[in-house]
Amino acid sequence: MTEEARASSSPKEEARYEEIVQRLTKVVERLEGGGLSLEESIAAFEEGIQLARAGAQKLEEAERKVEQLLDDGRTVPFRGEEEKRR
Repeated sequence: MTEEARASSSPKEEARYEEIVQRLTKVVERLEGGGLSLEESIAAFEEGIQLARAGAQKLEEAERKVEQLLDDGRTVPFRGEEEKRR
């Protein structure tokens, strides 16, 4: 898949969080670099907002999963170095 095709694909498609952040970084760089027309800037900004929302959703899903795992008692909470010494 070309970079343009990937950039035009919807962020709502199943993408890894790292891929979303990478795409968002490129959008920010394009916006900060200047040289875009008003229409291109608005389109890039819209894409950035969609990517930011998709990334936030991925983080929320991961947080819910961790909370569920902890609530189900299937995992043990991380013990810091201070607790290990006691």
